[in-house]
Amino acid sequence: MNLHDLLIRRTGNSGPIKVGVIGVGKFASMYLTQVLNTPEIHVVGVADLDVEKARGALARSGWPVERYGASSYVEALRTGSTYVSDAADDLIAVPGLEVVLEITGNPVAGAQHAERAIDAGRHVIMVNVEADCLLGPVLAEKARAAGVVYSMAYGDQPALINELVDWCRTIGFDVVAAGKGTKYLPEFTSSTPDTVWDHYGFSEGQLASGDFNPKMFNSFLDGTKSAIEMAAVANATGLLPQDEGLRFPPVDVEDLATVLRPEAVGGQLTRCGTVEVISSVNRDGSPLARDLRWGVYVTFEARTDYAMQCFAEYGLPTDPSGRYGALYRPYHLIGLELGVSVASAVLRGEATGTPRAFHGDVIAVAKRDLRAGEILDGEGGYMVYGKLAPVGASLARRALPMGLAGGFPLRNDVAAGDVLCYDDVHIDETVTAVKLRRQLERGLLTVS
Repeated sequence: MNLHDLLIRRTGNSGPIKVGVIGVGKFASMYLTQVLNTPEIHVVGVADLDVEKARGALARSGWPVERYGASSYVEALRTGSTYVSDAADDLIAVPGLEVVLEITGNPVAGAQHAERAIDAGRHVIMVNVEADCLLGPVLAEKARAAGVVYSMAYGDQPALINELVDWCRTIGFDVVAAGKGTKYLPEFTSSTPDTVWDHYGFSEGQLASGDFNPKMFNSFLDGTKSAIEMAAVANATGLLPQDEGLRFPPVDVEDLATVLRPEAVGGQLTRCGTVEVISSVNRDGSPLARDLRWGVYVTFEARTDYAMQCFAEYGLPTDPSGRYGALYRPYHLIGLELGVSVASAVLRGEATGTPRAFHGDVIAVAKRDLRAGEILDGEGGYMVYGKLAPVGASLARRALPMGLAGGFPLRNDVAAGDVLCYDDVHIDETVTAVKLRRQLERGLLTVS
């Protein structure tokens, strides 16, 4: 029975699924425009520190004002409407709430919201990949102990990559690499919120809409977001990052199976069973004929000669040997697809991807010379960018995780291009995210 049938049956038996949304940006707006016409889902509340911004997002995504005019969560429950407030903790505590969507993009806030939601018996859809990358295995273990689901967000690339990896393994192929596409050039690592729009091509009208956060989009450009997403994929799938992190090779979709195979057989991977992000442009900035900028992929190896023969018979693009194949999805629709995670968590008790081990980490690297006393400005800002690393390498050098590279003051100077370490920063050990991260680093987990 498919999810939609289950949704209809559930609604007929016990009413719509009750959802709370925390954080309203582009991703949340895309979800909200879909759920507007999904009677099987009741968005009980939307919480954002900027209430007027949240109301603007609802209006912009098609909601009539009477749909989000409830004066309290109690009224929202009684009337089937939605209450908009700045009180995330109150939303988490609403009686009967089933699912919390954490979409703030702030790893420190995300850790606190997720922990409180799990303690309250809510399923958590962690759209906030920054928090998941920082300490997802801890939250996943807490959720399992509480009997709730902690899940990646379907529609976002990590969950879709996880789906491809699961498909591959379920039908008996060895996963060689999995990842996504993006637009990347090495010089983008120094991009700031002041320069980010030079590379995107959005119109002035689009930028004025309120949907586009320059720091978030800059994180995509400078490579931080790619590193964060691939760490999340590694932790969910067991694929191991390459020692050097991400290389961002330019790859045409027709060449996926050729380029994304081990160096020993003519490819560009330094290990098999890894993650990689591919660029949609050549190093000189020229576009590829068929790029995968908006998509995801998996490359895999046939285990038998007969399987190789079947690759050829059914037209699968392969490497020259015919042994390595590739499958890709050219697009992802982020928040428009998020309903799959909500339905899967409540109706099947299944996550659309969840951390199972700690394999990938994202470490903070200085974009410019940094001075003691400066306050780190976090992901997509002016001071640092994130680089993917295997966990062993990250912990050995006591590297500062990217998720803690915002809001804390520097105690030492750090030269441009150097990795920041814990000793370089005044860390507040009382912060929830820091305490959970310490648990993860001490290895006090038995994630299965």
